[in-house]
Amino acid sequence: MKRFFDVIISLSGLIILSPLLALTAVIIFIDDGLPVVFRQKRIGKDAQLFTIYKFRTMKKNTRSAATGELKESDEQITGSGRILRKTSIDELLQLVNVLNGSMSIVGPRPLIPEEKEIHALREAYGVYKVRPGVTGWAQINGRDALDDETKALYDKEYVEKQSILFDIKILIRTVLVVLRRENITEGAENK
Repeated sequence: MKRFFDVIISLSGLIILSPLLALTAVIIFIDDGLPVVFRQKRIGKDAQLFTIYKFRTMKKNTRSAATGELKESDEQITGSGRILRKTSIDELLQLVNVLNGSMSIVGPRPLIPEEKEIHALREAYGVYKVRPGVTGWAQINGRDALDDETKALYDKEYVEKQSILFDIKILIRTVLVVLRRENITEGAENK
């Protein structure tokens, strides 16, 4: 049932949002050239690596690091990238990941391999039993403001409580968090 839900939402979203996606690509190209799509290896279901797709918001050749660890992020974010990150529009291309089955609409956010501490916690808590999500329980309960242990505990709680109704609750709260721009961190600063 969850996979059906994911396919319907991601396909509908890609169709409905296609004008916004095209406009975003043009803006990124004008602002900082090609590529407009950012690809990165992330840890997915069963702790297997997959390629995540996002709109590029950082300058070319920015080092790979978790947002909170990228102290120079202010200098690395492009002009258009600031707006895309604050509005979470950069995340919309992950609907492609949902459609291809590497992600779900709701689930624990996928980590980069360099995030060793939270990765170990997730393995211990059984979080990798589920697909990672575009949004998740930890994201609406603190997002970048949470420490690794707290994020991993929220991820564990999600795995234990997951249901379609819980996913709908998380989606609704996600919209509110994004509109209020709550708990967004770029490097060492809260935005």
